[in-house]
Amino acid sequence: MAKLLFLTGKLAEHSLHQVLASILADSKQSPFEYEVKHIGVSVAALMTPSLIARRVPKVENIDKVILPGLCQGDLEPLVAQWGVPVERGPKDLKDLPQYFGQKGKAPDLTRHSVTIFAEIVDAPDLTVEQIVAKAVHFQQQGADVIDLGCLPGKSFAHMSAAIHALKAEGFQVSVDSMRDDDLLAAGKAGADYLLSLHEHNLWIADEVESIPILIPAKPTNVASLTRAIEHCLQRGRRFIADPILDPIHFGLTDSIVRYHKLRKRYPDIEMMMGVGNLTELTDADTTGVNALLFGVISELNINAVLATSVSPHASEAIAEADIARRVMYRASQDKRLPRGYSSGLLGLHDRKPFPYSAEEIMDWASQIKDPSFRIMVSEQGVHVYNRDGIQHGTDPFSFYAGLNLQNDASHAFYLGVELARAQIAWQLKKRYVQDEMLEWGVASIQQNRQAKIAHREASIKERLDNTRVAPDSGQAPDTE
Repeated sequence: MAKLLFLTGKLAEHSLHQVLASILADSKQSPFEYEVKHIGVSVAALMTPSLIARRVPKVENIDKVILPGLCQGDLEPLVAQWGVPVERGPKDLKDLPQYFGQKGKAPDLTRHSVTIFAEIVDAPDLTVEQIVAKAVHFQQQGADVIDLGCLPGKSFAHMSAAIHALKAEGFQVSVDSMRDDDLLAAGKAGADYLLSLHEHNLWIADEVESIPILIPAKPTNVASLTRAIEHCLQRGRRFIADPILDPIHFGLTDSIVRYHKLRKRYPDIEMMMGVGNLTELTDADTTGVNALLFGVISELNINAVLATSVSPHASEAIAEADIARRVMYRASQDKRLPRGYSSGLLGLHDRKPFPYSAEEIMDWASQIKDPSFRIMVSEQGVHVYNRDGIQHGTDPFSFYAGLNLQNDASHAFYLGVELARAQIAWQLKKRYVQDEMLEWGVASIQQNRQAKIAHREASIKERLDNTRVAPDSGQAPDTE
């Protein structure tokens, strides 16, 4: 039986024992032995590998060491020092059951069945270098094919050069135009796909190797699309059919019915859906729009999407499409609802925003013996506390008078930032962790760790300048 060592801070030690006991009480949990050791800091998040190495010089009869998830730094020196594996656990100890697999193993989201075409809608207005740069950005967000959009009435003299440049960088390329001359030139330049051909210009497909994306000759004319499909089937020519998704109040429901009927008639052909008519043309957060659309796409076994990222509110639409196709594929394979697979499309809310109750936070606050402030969020609001007491509310401005920070600008600035985050988290029902940025799904950004602690040095210097006395290390405005 494996024996695990959990290193933690003083405040979390009791709660950690409780959570571990509840994990082992689960009959489905593989048994393990454990030891909990606090290393003399009050809050586990302040533990660093160098501090741990000094305070825990060796471990004996231990198979693995688990550190708090917020512990920063390289863990390899600890592995070398102790000779056993060292891992970070979850950021919050209340998430340890998931860490041990009690809520199910982390789902495999590496597979999907949808190809994402990312359209550069203003390609004629960009230089070749700018087109390649935007293609790289879209590829990083999850795009498989870069689509060059041609603008009506505008020349795209460098289209062939752009195709050659993209192909040289290893991209698959499609070209989207209403002009036959553009489509023919794109095919001859090596475009992999042509958007969009119909029954009246299908001759272009006979002139080039590009795969045609078929659309109705006139909007909503399914018979026209069917004739184009039959033409390609009779010739054994690969194609992708797109009945066209219309925006809300301009035929959305009817267009979804067209997709459904076409799939029923042709269960094995490749199909495309252009999702931009909803993500771009609806004032709603695109995470939810993409989740719903990709649910339809999964049910209808649609094989490709044309996605755009033009409107500022749709800036992450391609990355959202990438998450959505993976989640829906996995849920379909598992024959489950698309819940619990990823938080990538939960931009505004979290499913479990408040891990601690107000009563639990009050209990933590009663154990504090130092002046540094802690901030936590419960369903009842924001809690800020130190050895002098606890304040609770939903408006951070109400806390100011009781914080006594009039002579500590750096500390006040820090608490202002953290309390603002905490208020946003409470209002939107998001998970808040002190000193950590809020998570916004696919729109989350990497935190600058150095910037996060810079206020500490500034605060210490300020107090030194004001008092000429070495500050108490416990005064640092963080979660010590």
